[in-house]
Amino acid sequence: MQAEHPRTLDEVDLFAPGAQEHWYPAYAILHEQAPVQRLAGEGLTPGSDAFVLTKYEDVRRVVMDWDRFPPTLSLLVAQIIQSGEMPTHIPDIDAMVASIVSLRPDPELWRAHRRELTDPWVGPGCTRHAAMITGHVENLIAGMLEKARAGEPVDFVADFARPLPQRTMADVLGFPQEDIPRLEQWGNAQVMSYVHGRTHKNILTPEQTQEKFRLLAGMKEYVAQQTREKRARPQDDMVSFLTQVEYQALGRKLTDDEINGVVYAMVIGGLETTQYAIAEQAQLLCERPGMFGRLREDRSLIRTFIEEGMRLRSPTQGLSTRICSRDEVFQGVEVPAGSMLHLRWAAANIDADEFEDPLELKLDRKAATRHLAFSQGPRSCPGSNLSRLEQMIAWDRLADAFADMEYAPGNDFRHQGGIMLGIYRLLLNLTPA
Repeated sequence: MQAEHPRTLDEVDLFAPGAQEHWYPAYAILHEQAPVQRLAGEGLTPGSDAFVLTKYEDVRRVVMDWDRFPPTLSLLVAQIIQSGEMPTHIPDIDAMVASIVSLRPDPELWRAHRRELTDPWVGPGCTRHAAMITGHVENLIAGMLEKARAGEPVDFVADFARPLPQRTMADVLGFPQEDIPRLEQWGNAQVMSYVHGRTHKNILTPEQTQEKFRLLAGMKEYVAQQTREKRARPQDDMVSFLTQVEYQALGRKLTDDEINGVVYAMVIGGLETTQYAIAEQAQLLCERPGMFGRLREDRSLIRTFIEEGMRLRSPTQGLSTRICSRDEVFQGVEVPAGSMLHLRWAAANIDADEFEDPLELKLDRKAATRHLAFSQGPRSCPGSNLSRLEQMIAWDRLADAFADMEYAPGNDFRHQGGIMLGIYRLLLNLTPA
């Protein structure tokens, strides 16, 4: 594990073991000395390079322009469409890729997919879940209140931040709450490469890949069974909706395999990121005495607090997700066509050229939603509305229940590896209101 944070550019390796404990000092060095960092020989194809982009203007320019900077996944989709058959060597994403190929292979259908299929449930229509989310929040708070009144610390990750999005997503999809342990296991399998993978391309060992495939085969079978049951007896949930809806963009209903792919995308995007956001926000409050009191006194500040929290501690720090379709120049650095781009959202979110006092959490920051924690443009996170709603309700009810929070003894503040800012546990002393 990297013992100390980097002090020179030569010591900066965002993807080295242990680097997750020192990302933010590394971003300061990159901003000053190498805002576009070349990763020689680490491109998508042999002999090509990858480039880490850390400036807000560069990352935003990329995510807003699908044509000039197509997603890496779109290359696979194009190959599948051209060949007319699904590849057999990537069974872990067969369902998701298949649904992309048939439902949203281009920007126009991508927008239709969001508008017709996901927006009613995890986009603008997510307000339908407010009462359900509130119930889960209050239930979890009740457990923490019991510990707090007994003078015991809580593990804010295990007791609140992790189970809230799990319970929420299970209800959104229409899966039984008792199946959450399996849902958690499958969610962990989905992000295995992002946690344990090597280099910016998140490469797993053959053994890890085999285990991931094994787990996700179980998920596919489970979702297929749920889909069959809900097609026969639809309820008020997202999977039932997907079995019944007429997809206007294509003038037909969805197949079971397509629904499986949509569910895959909902699970991979709907669990860990919200968990990490809420856990990091609790740390930001513990590090800023008096701020929780301000939120309790003026609940209108919670919205900006959430946005600033995601900006300062972005749940997904970065992802190698785009390709240059032509020669480009970023910050004076020539980037050849075909180069892979690693978009470092977390670094862009603390870019001093975009955000005044970028390391300060400002409850009065203007246009606080312009951060890139959910990306921007046509491929921004489809579930950002749901995540924001969960966070809003969570902090409003936490402000009702507790007068203060502070770190309890015993924290080591260790984060998982990979590309996400996920703390393993967070011991807090909570003061009941």
